[in-house]
Amino acid sequence: MSSTVSSMAVERVDVIGVPMDLGASRRGVDMGPYAVRHAKLHERLRNLGITHIEDHGNLSVPVREVAAQENERAKYMGVIDKVCNELAALVNGIVRDNGFPIVLGGDHSIAMGTIKGLAQGREHIPGLVWIDAHSDINSPESSPSGNVHGMPLWFVLKNGFADPARTVQIGLRDVDSNEKRTLRETGVKAFTMSDVDRLGMTRVMEEAIDIASGGTSAGVRNVHVSFDMDGIDPSEAPGTGTPVKGGLSYREAHLAMEMLAESGRLGSIEMVEINPILDNRNQTAILAVGLICSGLGKSIL
Repeated sequence: MSSTVSSMAVERVDVIGVPMDLGASRRGVDMGPYAVRHAKLHERLRNLGITHIEDHGNLSVPVREVAAQENERAKYMGVIDKVCNELAALVNGIVRDNGFPIVLGGDHSIAMGTIKGLAQGREHIPGLVWIDAHSDINSPESSPSGNVHGMPLWFVLKNGFADPARTVQIGLRDVDSNEKRTLRETGVKAFTMSDVDRLGMTRVMEEAIDIASGGTSAGVRNVHVSFDMDGIDPSEAPGTGTPVKGGLSYREAHLAMEMLAESGRLGSIEMVEINPILDNRNQTAILAVGLICSGLGKSIL
């Protein structure tokens, strides 16, 4: 069975690696960008007919042993914020130049930089589809661990880089009690795995795309997908630091990205929490590359 490119594929992408592991407690996600590139990312993108691939390399991230921790409630926040500001500036420039950013993590704290850059670089702040086992909406005060990779959504909402009315989460199945309260207070739409089971992935994505699009004009690529690989069941994506059973299936994950591509709204992709140390023959990174391709318009026929 051959695969082709849908009419919604883009012609130019900009790849950015962010080898960040300071937001998490388990080591190894800093190797995620290398693993994704090793999984033939560039080759697969070229096979889609993308004529311009600009790889900006990896941002510099201090290693944990020399980074200042400073605050137990938000560990390494000063260093993380500095890297995220550099990422935001790069993403800002890319979208102003009509590029399509593909950001490779690294832990999910990097979303603070990606989304800030998108918000500053485009006329409207982006709609946000957040695929994750966790809601990542703890504050430094509510977080039980102080790990910043559990806080990025709280920070981007607090700083006005994302609109709660245009933010939707998919695949939740491990949410702290404080996060449940914050989700209700902010009004962020959340589809748990129970919702996916009951409604089916097609209906979930139809609603998610409608929410994230938020009334913007058709054809405007102003939706960002932030995809934590632990949103997928660990049987398919074992190489992640915080696996939770009962996640999205292989096909559900691809359908999500295919529908985003078909909508014509998707303008940026972020893949995070890929940990090669915990992976099986780079299985998770290979899946991440496939999902990126689905988001860029690859179709079965």
